[in-house]
Order: sequence, then C-alpha cells, then structure tokens
Amino acid sequence: MFRARTLPGVALVFALAFSMVNCTSQQEAGEQYYLLAANVQVPYWQAARAGFLQSAAQLKVKAEFIGPDTYDPKAEQLEFEKVLQNKPSGILVSPANPALMRGDIDAAIAAGIPVITIDSDSPASKRLLFIGTNNYEAGAMGARVALNEMRGHGNVVIFTMPGQANLDDRLRAYRDVFDSYPGMKIVRIVDIHGDPRVAFDTTRQIVGHKEKVDAFICLEALAGKEVATVLDRGHISGKTVVAMDADPDTLEWIRKGIIAATIAQKPYSMAYVGLKMLADLHRHKLQSLQKNWAQDPFSPVPAFVDTGATLIDRNNVDTFLAGEKSAAAR
Repeated sequence: MFRARTLPGVALVFALAFSMVNCTSQQEAGEQYYLLAANVQVPYWQAARAGFLQSAAQLKVKAEFIGPDTYDPKAEQLEFEKVLQNKPSGILVSPANPALMRGDIDAAIAAGIPVITIDSDSPASKRLLFIGTNNYEAGAMGARVALNEMRGHGNVVIFTMPGQANLDDRLRAYRDVFDSYPGMKIVRIVDIHGDPRVAFDTTRQIVGHKEKVDAFICLEALAGKEVATVLDRGHISGKTVVAMDADPDTLEWIRKGIIAATIAQKPYSMAYVGLKMLADLHRHKLQSLQKNWAQDPFSPVPAFVDTGATLIDRNNVDTFLAGEKSAAAR
C-alpha cells in the first residue's frame, strides 16, 4: 500500500517552528486569528474548525472560523476583505479561487499580516507558506487504486472543480499515471461547481444512457457519495469509484463495497498546525513579510508543510473508524 510521505527537510523545520511556539511564555493582548474557507458546513471543514479552535484554546488567543456555507469563491474573497479591515494577527485561508484571492493575500502581507494557505494554495500570491496535502501524491495514490481495480483498462469520468489548485494537482497526477497505460482513457471531466447535485445528476445521466464508463473518480469530498448513491439505487455493479476525504457517508459506502477507496486528508492537523505557526510568526516577527522566503536557504519558515494523506479501503475502513471514534472521545 502506498504511504504518504513528508517532504525532506519539512519535518525538521516544522519541529523547530513548533517548539518556538511552545516556548512562548505569554500571548500578546488582543491576538485575533481567522480561518477562512468556502463551503464551511461540510464535515471536512468542521474537522478543520475543531483543530483551529483546539489550537486557539492552547495558545489562549481569539480565533474565528468564517466563510460561506456553500461553495462560493467570490463570497469567500469578500469575507477576506472584511477580515483585513479588522487588522488581525494572522490569517489561515483555503483559496477556492487562487487567482481571485491573490490580490487580497498580497494586500494582507503588505499590511504586515501573516497569511498561510491551507488545503488549497495560491502559489502566485505572497502567502508565507502552504500547509496541506501533497496533492499530486494524493492524486497518484488514487490513480493507482483505479489502475488496480480496473486492471489497467477502461473509460474514466472525473468530477472536480477546475481552477482550484489542489484539485488541479490531483488531476495532473491522474493524467500522468494513466498516460503510461494506453487502455486507461479519461473520457469526461465534470465541473461540479461545488454542488453535489451535479455529480448525482451527471452519474444518473451516464448510467441511464448506458454510456461506456467503467470508473468514476472524485477529486473532492462532495461527489463520491453522490455517485455511490446513484449506483446503489440503480443496482449497478462493476463500476470503480475512487473518492476523496473521510466524510462519514463516504466511509459507509466503502463498507458497503460501492466505493473502492478514498484518500483521507488531515484538515484538523492543517488548521491546528497552521494557527500555531501563525502565532509564532506574529510573536517572532520576520525581518519582512514581503521577502521571497521560499528562495532563501536560511528561511525561518518552510515553503510547504505536508500533513500527509491516508488511503482508506475495505481492508482498513473499520480500523480507521475505530481510531476516529477514539480520538473524538479524547
């Protein structure tokens, strides 16, 4: 089984930054931090919220999780503008549209407010670093599952949201892996626009018209359970479904054998670590936030912190659920 790896050198840099935060004896008065995302009511972002607030409680700082309840990149961008007016101590943001968010992120940096992207990056912006999954590796992990399930041959439909950096990286990995197998063909890429009903309706249309589709690949958390629901209601077997993230319904469909596997990220860890690093950046200010620290070999901050990903399939789904229940109890 493929195992997620941490990028070389990141673990050491992160450990140093983490220890610096823990050594802080007292928070500054009035520290206020924000976590900003889109579609904040989904389980994925509720897990991130829990990590963010847990970190805030340990640091004894004020923290607020905000963003639109549905997938709305423009609403997220407007929320970011409102946050800037409050002159916060730091911002964690998951840009639904990296190009749209770039100007506001740069404006925050220019105002001396540290910004870290999590989950989805805005690499062309002046954000200080990215914390999240190595999304190319996550895509490659899913592609290998599909190859194994399909025995290297078949037509594939992919559900995604083009323009979101993390999803684009996953799609690129699927393409690269499939390129080595002439029998694997991506016949359609569907933009769900953040609406799970698009995945449901498209899957129903495909199976209703008896199109030659052997696999459904879901690059985000919303589509997998919708695809599984359609296949289950239609009593359709023999299709490969690869999902993303550890939504409870997705895990249940793995248990039922409709979804072959999902790649679980660590949104709790992203937000938990992200806030600690923001607090460190606020309390131990850099010489300049606008310097290109990513190109500095002596930078006090990493360019990327890989929080890892876990492949969940029928062999380990019960173990994962038991571990999740134990963690919640703690």
